Amino acid sequence: MGYKTILTVISTEGQQGQLDAAIDMARREDAHLDVFCLGIDHSQTGYYYAGASAYVFQDSIDKAMAAAETLEAAARARLEREDIRWSVESAVAQIGGLTTLIGMRARFSDLVVLSRPYGDDAPPDGEAVTEAALFEGRAPVLISPNRGLPADFGGKVMIAWNQTEEAMTAVRRAMPLLAAAESVEITVVDPSPHGPERSDPGGALCQMLTRHGVNASIAVLARTMPTISEILSHRATEIGADLIVMGAYSHSRFREAILGGTTRSMLGKTGLPILMAR
Repeated sequence: MGYKTILTVISTEGQQGQLDAAIDMARREDAHLDVFCLGIDHSQTGYYYAGASAYVFQDSIDKAMAAAETLEAAARARLEREDIRWSVESAVAQIGGLTTLIGMRARFSDLVVLSRPYGDDAPPDGEAVTEAALFEGRAPVLISPNRGLPADFGGKVMIAWNQTEEAMTAVRRAMPLLAAAESVEITVVDPSPHGPERSDPGGALCQMLTRHGVNASIAVLARTMPTISEILSHRATEIGADLIVMGAYSHSRFREAILGGTTRSMLGKTGLPILMAR
């Protein structure tokens, strides 16, 4: 079963690479592409002097509506040149209402294509959009580099395997891509001898994938760098991977925001496409 409904969420004019990636995936999977254009109101009611809130709120809503209409017009102009099935919808929301709005659309999508939510070039609301798709929509999210997907996307895939429920969910959601890949490496970093797979980390997963016709192998790596994300990024470059599959937020989002974590590091620094789920 492939990805037949693909969603992408656009909130700024600088997300052209993300839209290109979504178009490429829709064509590759013979899927329908839903483009959701967002105008976001960032005003905080109650933070202004008495009587001003209503005026500020209306002005912010007007600007958000204009932004959404501009994004929708640009998306339609771009998609009219493509040979895929598509639809475009726009909406306006306050920042606090993004979770429900995006979660509902992601819930009925097979795949959500977004750009990197962290880093200097990330869209202002990228983190909120990504987390809404993952947590509320429970959808797999393909994070695309700003330049779009590489020409050989999906040929060599690396699975970041840490034996967690989130990692297993990501593998299952990535199965259409894994089955089409030329080779897949299950990368395990410093596995615990007391973990659920004990002396055979990645073995059961490799067997499962092989039975699906996936050309899978296992690489067990020692922890030779300060962080897991550095080891994974180095390994992906070393083997020439063009896609990383990994679980998202094995730790809480609050913990990762304060202390950092593999998810945030990979999304903020890695230049490769990442498919994640939880």
